[in-house]
Amino acid sequence: MADFEPGSLPDLLPLYYRRVFPFGLYGRWLRYGDVSKNYFQRREFSFTLRDDIYVRYQSFNTPLELEKEIQKMCPYKIDIGAVYSHKPIQHNMVHLGAFQAQEKELVFDIDMTDYDDVRRCCSSAEICPKCWTLMSIAIRIIDRALVEDFGIKHRLWVYSGRRGVHCWVCDESVRKWSSSLRSAAVEYLSLVKGGEETIKKVTLPDNIHPFISESLNVVKRYFREYALVEQDILGSKESYEKVLALVPETVRKELLQEFTKKHDSVKRWELLTKAMERHSNTLKKMAHTESEIMLQYCFPRLDMNVSKGINHLLKSPFSVHPKTGRISVPIDLKKLDEFDPFAVPTISRLCHELDTVSNDEGDAKENDGEPENSRRSRDYKKTSLAPYVKVFEQFLEEMEKSHKKERLKASDMQLDF
Repeated sequence: MADFEPGSLPDLLPLYYRRVFPFGLYGRWLRYGDVSKNYFQRREFSFTLRDDIYVRYQSFNTPLELEKEIQKMCPYKIDIGAVYSHKPIQHNMVHLGAFQAQEKELVFDIDMTDYDDVRRCCSSAEICPKCWTLMSIAIRIIDRALVEDFGIKHRLWVYSGRRGVHCWVCDESVRKWSSSLRSAAVEYLSLVKGGEETIKKVTLPDNIHPFISESLNVVKRYFREYALVEQDILGSKESYEKVLALVPETVRKELLQEFTKKHDSVKRWELLTKAMERHSNTLKKMAHTESEIMLQYCFPRLDMNVSKGINHLLKSPFSVHPKTGRISVPIDLKKLDEFDPFAVPTISRLCHELDTVSNDEGDAKENDGEPENSRRSRDYKKTSLAPYVKVFEQFLEEMEKSHKKERLKASDMQLDF
């Protein structure tokens, strides 16, 4: 089967939205059990249509209404925004200043292009199995911190469909966080500082914070194979000079000479670590140099603006990426290192799978008046999207189970007098 061709998107989207997109689960997610009056109705959606026509402030009374509109418009991209004080579709009818974003999931956007200064295999929008490890490292570091440092329970990690990952933090208390709280969370989770002109982007204090120590433990698990073997960061003169620019000058000169005697990154890294040990007693600023290099090359790079703004829009899970045709799918954290962005189903593949499945049984049941939602659930279960939908379903089930437990606890407290 031929690779996805962007020009085929208008022909494929109607079938995808009609038979594959998991609207039932999608509605369950964004309603959060109707936590407050008109919660779903006050949620903003935006659609990117053909020829880059961008439509903001869309809102719907029910998930079914949203489903019908998406099937009618067949957007190239769906973005999810905040829950507002009023229905977003009425934003022009509300008095100036009264229309306010009230809550939204805390979201994180990690994009591979932000690592271009430290990856050698690819650049810009390109990715490959060698650099995708950076996304696995980022997910492990951020997810551990969310759970253990922030006490967060409900996180949905999603592949963007091209070159990065998104995280949706869905705990009820976190959805109500202010912009300042969101900014503080991103600041806590950020370590790599400075733009293109900044050479040394990680500087550690004398006393290492537990978050950094835990992050280093993750990085060390991957560093040798990822940075030294696959990225070969000390393999050429040009690349090892970039690394040595992070080392104090007195030791840098020594290592430049020693590196000529060894010819691969693993052996050159051994020379570097031994030099660090030799000089650590005399040069105090050398104490964390090795760790600083590892973190600069591997630590997650977050887009602050995406996370801090309550009214910021982010691409919806199960959107189709218009350049690659890949579906933006949830990632199973239990199988994180097995996740392959190149194995993610494309819209072309899904439509082909639907075409090749025998519809005899489905047609017969349709004639018997089978509900459309039941037919659709069978349809995506017949495709390669099924395991990814299962991850999403498990996320919803865990969240709903937790909400039910909290409601029962609250009810018991009211009766406890």
